This record gives sequence, structure tokens and C-alpha cells, in this order.
Amino acid sequence: MAEKRIGIIMHGVTGRMGYNQHLVRSVKAIMADGGVKLSNGDRLMPDPIIVGRAARKIEAMAKAEGLSRWSGDLDACLADPNDELFFDAGTTQMRCALLAKAINAGKAVYCEKPTADNLDDALAIARLAREKGIKNGVVQDKLFLPGLVKLKALIDSGFFGRILSVRGEFGYWVFEGDWRAAQRPSWNYRKGDGGGIILDMLCHWRYVLDNIFGEVKAVSCLGATHIPERWDEAGQRYDADADDAAYATFELDGGIIAQINSSWCTRVQRDDLVTFHVDGTHGSAVAGLTGCKTQHRVNTPKPVWNPDEPNPHDFHAQWEEVPDVQDYPNGFRVQWEMFLRHLVEDTPWTYDLMAGARGVQLAELGLKSWAERRWLDVPPLEG
Repeated sequence: MAEKRIGIIMHGVTGRMGYNQHLVRSVKAIMADGGVKLSNGDRLMPDPIIVGRAARKIEAMAKAEGLSRWSGDLDACLADPNDELFFDAGTTQMRCALLAKAINAGKAVYCEKPTADNLDDALAIARLAREKGIKNGVVQDKLFLPGLVKLKALIDSGFFGRILSVRGEFGYWVFEGDWRAAQRPSWNYRKGDGGGIILDMLCHWRYVLDNIFGEVKAVSCLGATHIPERWDEAGQRYDADADDAAYATFELDGGIIAQINSSWCTRVQRDDLVTFHVDGTHGSAVAGLTGCKTQHRVNTPKPVWNPDEPNPHDFHAQWEEVPDVQDYPNGFRVQWEMFLRHLVEDTPWTYDLMAGARGVQLAELGLKSWAERRWLDVPPLEG
């Protein structure tokens, strides 16, 4: 068994997501386990260099994480032929320019989403990668959540019969920052910095709906800025002019209706921070991040509306938990391993920059639907 090195330039890992999910729980975890096992038994070992403009912060992080390579000079990193892959988890507004620079330097690219803050740029970067023959990928982490993996298995088994509808609830209370620190960065709430929950979350819902339930055909979306005043990381008050909640309805292939509420202004009274309730002719299921509960038609109770008497049903107790029948590793790591195998073994890969552009397309249409207060069709994208 041989070990093969792959150099990875990692940008934007000082942020919460980039640090926790991509650096620590994906790349470093893969390294700690001896690399990615390839089909011939060899091991592919990541060799990351973390890069950012705040050189002192990057250096301190590298030392704290036991990494020998760090830099404050992205251009120098991209010029090094020993590093084949560029990864970005920075801000949306910087992403297209960074990806274009990496692609033109001949690097494979992998990035967080959204891939851009508008569809034209998202398509341009996807087409540039294709024209240059550069392998590329976009993080679509929610497909690998244990709850959604179980839900997809139910669909593939025919459990639901004909699926009728999907109801998604996502969100939690993000503190305003005055009396308790916010748990999201302040740029999320400023339009000028690329903030807004529609751009952030409809990119997720596009790949979830397309890959699990059915291709999105049309959208109606209402956004809101429920909290117009917040405080930033330095404790300074600012005007929050980006949408912090979105109430969207989607028409999917096959006549399925999906409704997904996304909010940073809601207090959680459900099993998880995100839940998907799926109803079908033969059964229903509710999936969260890790769990999935079902109710088949043979186990469905027969409640009768009677406001004059207390409800006799314990509705929650009438659902059955889908058991864990496999290991469910960190979803970000799973996709990292898939992409690394794709780079060196050319294994099948569909989560590319064009898939990322479809997410941006839906977000853009969601914003337009809100502005124009009407339903909009989702046309196919020309590759």
C-alpha cells in the first residue's frame, strides 16, 4: 500500500464553518485516519496549506492545529505546482474572483455555496471551469445528513407510494448582538455584503429538493426583514437590511408541492433545527438532522375533530423511528472524500459548479418572486 500526497490550498477557514466542518472535521480528520482509501488500496493523504489576508491569525491557527504550512499570500500559493486543489469557504462576494484566479492557475476547485451572489457570475465561473477542463465541486452537505439519508432510502424503497407534499422548517433565534452576542456573522444581515437568508438557504433547498424529491419547476417566495437593527462583532449598532426570514413554496416534478420556511427569527419547538415532513399516499415521515420517524397507512390513527373534548391522541407516540442500519460519518467529510477520489480516480461526480449555479438561480428567482409578488417558473439552465 502506497501513500499519495495531494496539496490543498484552503481559504476562508478562519470562519466557523470553514474551520469546524472543513478543516477540523473533514481534512484533519481524514489525515488522522491515514488518508482517503483509493480503489487500489493506496492512501491519498491531504497536505493542506491554510491561507488568508490576516497572516497572524492564520499563523496562530496553523500552530494551534499542528499544521506546518500557512500563508498570507494567495497568489504565491496558487503559483506553487505542488498544490493541486483550491478550496474556498470565504464570503460569497469574494468567491467568483477567487475561483476564477484558481481555475486560471490550473487548480481544481472545491467551494462552499452560494458560488456567487447572482446567476450570471455563477454560470460564468461554471463555464470557465468547463472550458479550462478543470475538475470542480460545490459543497452540498445536507444530502449527507443521516436524517435525509434515511429519508432518501424510504423514497427509494417505495415506502411513501406517491409523494404528495414536503414541508420543511429550518431556523432558530439568532441573537441581535446587543445583550447577547450573535451566533452568525454580521455580514449575513447586510445586503451590501451579500447577506440574506434567501441567497443563503434557497441554494441548499435547490439541491435537497432536486436530489431527493423532484426537480424544482416553479417558486413563490415571500421574504422579510423582521429585525432591522442589530449589533456587530465589535458591539456597534448597524442597520440590518437583508432578509432574515423566507417563506417559500415550490412546485416539483411529478406534482409534488414543497413548502419550506427558513428563519433566523424563530424559537425552536420541533425535534431539530431543520425538519422535513413528507406525506405520501402510503405513508409519511419526518426527518431531522440525524433521525427519521415514519407512520405507514396501516398505523395511521383516525382522529375526529371535536373541539368540545380534550384530544385523546398522543400523536408523537404514534410514529416509529427508522433504525440506524449503517454508519453515518460527518457529511462534510463524506463529500470531501468523494471529491478527492474524483480528482485522482475520476469517479462519478455530479455536485459541480453548474449544480451550484442552479442553487443561485433558485435564490435569484426567490428574490424576484418576493419583489414582484408572484409565482415564477424555474427554467432549465444551459450548460
